[in-house]
Amino acid sequence: MRTSRLLLRSGPAVAAAAVLPIVLTAQPATAVSGISVSTTGSTVSVVTSACTQINGSWGTAALLGSGQASFAQGRQVALSGTSVSQSAAWSGVSPGTYTVVVMCSNGNTAGTQSVIVSAPSTPTISATASASPSRGVMGGLGGAARDVGPVTMGVGGALVGVGVIAAAWFLRRRSKPYRL
Repeated sequence: MRTSRLLLRSGPAVAAAAVLPIVLTAQPATAVSGISVSTTGSTVSVVTSACTQINGSWGTAALLGSGQASFAQGRQVALSGTSVSQSAAWSGVSPGTYTVVVMCSNGNTAGTQSVIVSAPSTPTISATASASPSRGVMGGLGGAARDVGPVTMGVGGALVGVGVIAAAWFLRRRSKPYRL
């Protein structure tokens, strides 16, 4: 009986230990790029931490468009930054697919990554836009704000009036001395 409980308790641990090497070897091998590329509108930027400064230079980054095959053909920008992070950016980039290559000052390639620059979207006017001028902040709970009509204003005014009268009556009644 004792042996079966011990085996029952250690069974999941043995199964996990047997599956772990299979899971670790089943994952595809991926090359880790030492750069991170992002776009904002027509600006492409790259960040890396792989380069070291040699003679005051971190290295150079190049933006290669279609038809450009070598680093020298691309739009080159010098990397700037610190020992923790170096970066470069290109502005006014036309929509299309580009390749960013970062060469450190020691001649090593920090990484290569493709990026797609999208065409800017044109703003549209919402159908709910109002032609009347703004009247400031409107009240309401979580989007329940709406224009107040004369009936609502009348009911609200009546409630405020009743509240003022009730408060005055209560305070006046309380201030009179108690007589037996």
